[in-house]
Amino acid sequence: MNNSLININEIKEGALQLRKILLMYESALKEMETKINIISQEFELLYKYNPIEHIKTRIKTPESIVKKLRKKGLEVTYKNLINEINDVAGIRIICSFIPDIYRMVEMFEQTPDVKIIRKKDYIKNPKPSGYSSYHLIVLVPVSFSKGMTNVKVEIQIRTIAMDFWASLEHKIKYKYDERLPKNISKELIDCSRIVNKLDKKMSSLGNKLIEEFDMEQNKKTKNKKHIMKF
Repeated sequence: MNNSLININEIKEGALQLRKILLMYESALKEMETKINIISQEFELLYKYNPIEHIKTRIKTPESIVKKLRKKGLEVTYKNLINEINDVAGIRIICSFIPDIYRMVEMFEQTPDVKIIRKKDYIKNPKPSGYSSYHLIVLVPVSFSKGMTNVKVEIQIRTIAMDFWASLEHKIKYKYDERLPKNISKELIDCSRIVNKLDKKMSSLGNKLIEEFDMEQNKKTKNKKHIMKF
């Protein structure tokens, strides 16, 4: 009977500890979401242009965390969860064009209270599967009643086309339980090349539109100055 009570208490303690940890990651995501929304609004105000189409956030489920720890050959402990899993909290930024992705990276590099601890450019160096995206692992300071805690958040930055490809690849992999037939794998790689070409063409078009917009703005500014002289 006593053993049963001890086990129940241990389960309750474990559940509480897990909720505390997940709250920590949820809070870090909210902090990052606020920062990104401010950047988005600032761009709209200053440049009449927004590089961000939309953002998505997610917290890994306890089942996914356990699966990842076991895949890494690690014991399932809270310490390993915090120290060894970098993507418990994830935020995905979907941009209009490829240059926007690198603008976002530069902004995070210049944000004083966000520390970048890892960068992976899968755009210049796509994965063998054809996957393209820019990944950052950052430390985000979060205030709690007992003080400040730095929490890891994974940021994925990609274009609409890259996100479209990655979403479909994920669904296909899930259907085949991660074991893709060679012909399907080859077709996915071919599709990723098509997506890459499309992205480059759209980025080129986007740059032209931005340049034309800047020229129009400069003309308006000069005309205003000219009118003021009279």
